[in-house]
Amino acid sequence: MQIITPSHTHRDTSTRENRITWVAAFFLLFAVCIIARCFQLQVIEGASYRLLATDQHELQQLLVPQRGQILVRDRADGSLHPFATNRDAWTLYAVPREMGGDMGTIAREIAPYTKDTEASLVARWTANPNRSYDPLAKGLEKSISDEIASKKLKGIGLAKGWLRLYPEAGVGGQLIGFVRTDDTGVGKGIYGIEGSYDSTLAGTPGFVSAQKDAGGRRLMLSGGTIRQAENGSDVVLTIDRTIQYHTCEALKKAVATSQSDSGTVVVMDPKTGAIIAMCSYPDFDPANYGATTDVSAFNNPATFSTYEPGSVFKSITMALGVDAGKVGPNTTYQDTGVVKIDKYEIKNSDLKSNGTQTMTNVLEKSLNTGAIYVERQIGIDAFRNGVESFGFGTKTDIGLTPEAKGNISSLKKSSEVYGATASFGQGITVTPIQLAVAYSALANGGKLMRPYVVNEVIHADGSQEITKPVVVRRPISARTSEILTGMLVSVSEKGHGALARVPGYYVAGKTGTAQLADPHGGYLADTVIATYAGFVPARNPAMVIITRLVKPRAGKWAESNAAPLFHDVAAFSLAYLGVPMERDPGPLSSSNDVPTLPNVVGAPGIVSVEGEGTSGSATGTTPGASSSTAR
Repeated sequence: MQIITPSHTHRDTSTRENRITWVAAFFLLFAVCIIARCFQLQVIEGASYRLLATDQHELQQLLVPQRGQILVRDRADGSLHPFATNRDAWTLYAVPREMGGDMGTIAREIAPYTKDTEASLVARWTANPNRSYDPLAKGLEKSISDEIASKKLKGIGLAKGWLRLYPEAGVGGQLIGFVRTDDTGVGKGIYGIEGSYDSTLAGTPGFVSAQKDAGGRRLMLSGGTIRQAENGSDVVLTIDRTIQYHTCEALKKAVATSQSDSGTVVVMDPKTGAIIAMCSYPDFDPANYGATTDVSAFNNPATFSTYEPGSVFKSITMALGVDAGKVGPNTTYQDTGVVKIDKYEIKNSDLKSNGTQTMTNVLEKSLNTGAIYVERQIGIDAFRNGVESFGFGTKTDIGLTPEAKGNISSLKKSSEVYGATASFGQGITVTPIQLAVAYSALANGGKLMRPYVVNEVIHADGSQEITKPVVVRRPISARTSEILTGMLVSVSEKGHGALARVPGYYVAGKTGTAQLADPHGGYLADTVIATYAGFVPARNPAMVIITRLVKPRAGKWAESNAAPLFHDVAAFSLAYLGVPMERDPGPLSSSNDVPTLPNVVGAPGIVSVEGEGTSGSATGTTPGASSSTAR
């Protein structure tokens, strides 16, 4: 018997298969979505959700270390005093999600302790009610913290930390720097010692992680992780507190008296390289650094400001000439008042022809033509190498950032005019700290010392690191140092440095009045930087002092403004330190007791400069082509 299957049976089977396929596809797609969502939650957003979960049942807290102090010493009694220290301070914060529905009352109670209004607090918390941390105020004293805590407001917390304190204002903000603190209480040192030694001062933060109960209290039996914070190290500066204070006050007065834009003073121990004082004005208050609108004011001009030094550089040129055996104190040349190089004419600052002059006269009268004569005797290659050996064109590695290296690249140019102008401090740039280092070599027997401003580091465990003096190299011999000392004493006794002299002592130093370069070429006629560089006592130097005044308007020459500032700082410092006198402290009008000037064996005798014109004015745009600086 034949069985015939109805056609609708095939249709039913096909429909069932289609339904199964669609259902399977739906569940497959659903499974893919579930897997994708799980991947998103567990992998892509896993960290966020773990933090949310952790925040519910774990206590996590950053342990902020105590920042190290910046200390200075009074040499008179050896006592230490803080230039930067800390005090306990509390941060006020809110946890909106723990406030419940009472935000208005809490805001009314807490607003007086913040810079916010009641309305602004409520608006902020309402907009983000699940927020777990909203900082409201920083740096609160204990009395205020206790007052807030006594209110027992829900969702309001206080975290103990520290606030950087600068007890002595006006003692060199650019040297000290400042600390910027974030919301966690961690401070970051910026500029000066705070910035340069931030890793030393800051210490290492710690961390606490533990289970907590519903009230947010740590469960002591739940285990957890604790990494103790390591407090920062104290930094003891080479700065003398009393000399620093007097130097800053004297500088401030000198800037006002000379009507200068700014000024800088560096006092350095030539035997060790230790900085005794370093101050610039205008200054800023590290405790209120936010009031300073010009960020360039944070840079330390002693290490960062470069300028053409002018005639203080003639001492370096002369030292190189003496050391090379090319000239001696009594070597003479014929000063015609002007030197012609290509299309340029370089004159003396007094615009005079002085006739036969010794090398000592060159420094006493600050003769540009004499400096050029010495540079020519040395030769440009040897002169450039000598300038580099004195540390110019490279950073001193004093340990303060930022530090500029200056620019002596013109000495590599082929034109003779660049070496000529560099001989009297034009066409090259230096920093005040470089001058202090170079003059220390003139003072201490020819040793170029690496300057340093940190004397020791005292770690939290009591161990100490003490800085040792470092001799970088010897740019000149001890004999050259002795000869230059005598020549520079003659400058202060007979030349333009009379106002730098100190009763009872021989001062060895040199003035420099350098015109500022005109951006369009040449130099600005009446805009100068005045510098005095010297050391005292001459026979056994206790200090090198560099004084610099930028754009003085009352008295153009350094002898009338930078030299008196040198005298003020030197006279006070010598008396304070009790440095023995080396001469009769009588009237300074007599110069009959100037020490005998030693000469160089085999130095050339009387020579003259041939073929140099005697008239005309400075022309052209080459740096240093103008001659009206010097002195």
